[in-house]
Amino acid sequence: MMMPENGHRAHGFSSALFLDSDEILAELDLKGDETFMDAGCGDGHIAIKLLEDYNHKGTVYAVDAYDASIEDMETYKQENNVENLINIEADITEGIFGVEDESIDLVLLVNVFHGFKASRKLDEAVLEFKRIIKKDGKIAIMDYKAWDVPKGPPTKMRSSPSDLEELFDKYGLKMTYLNEEIGEDIPQGKSHYLIMFQKK
Repeated sequence: MMMPENGHRAHGFSSALFLDSDEILAELDLKGDETFMDAGCGDGHIAIKLLEDYNHKGTVYAVDAYDASIEDMETYKQENNVENLINIEADITEGIFGVEDESIDLVLLVNVFHGFKASRKLDEAVLEFKRIIKKDGKIAIMDYKAWDVPKGPPTKMRSSPSDLEELFDKYGLKMTYLNEEIGEDIPQGKSHYLIMFQKK
């Protein structure tokens, strides 16, 4: 697969190969009836785990710009008769059409946010997430630490928790949670952090 000029591989390996979806979802303190969005769902392993084990009474949106990802999620929906899954093909920075203002309890992005930095559309992404989450809604971001290590996106595409806190604060979104010891074990420590923001 060719690497785009901005250095970001949009459709890389599934994070299911090296991240534990149960570990991630356990961080979110879910009640099981949320309106939840897996933003940049990729192969959908997080959304599927959520539907099967965590969110039986709620609704799950699976959103991705890659049409093949959404086609696969539609196949999963039809083959398993899943009524509470809504699949949307969308570029988040251009708007997630079909999702109403203040309708989502929680948005989760796993290994996605650095792509907005690569495409220089951080502000557009944050504004769209702010639009769709409820007044007490949350945005949870799990991404690679801003380390110069071989695995993951180029170092210049990574953001630290403090970088994100500054960005989200600009739009009235307050950091409410941070776990810097999550993800894959690599020689430098844990590969990822998970940070959460909420409307002020």
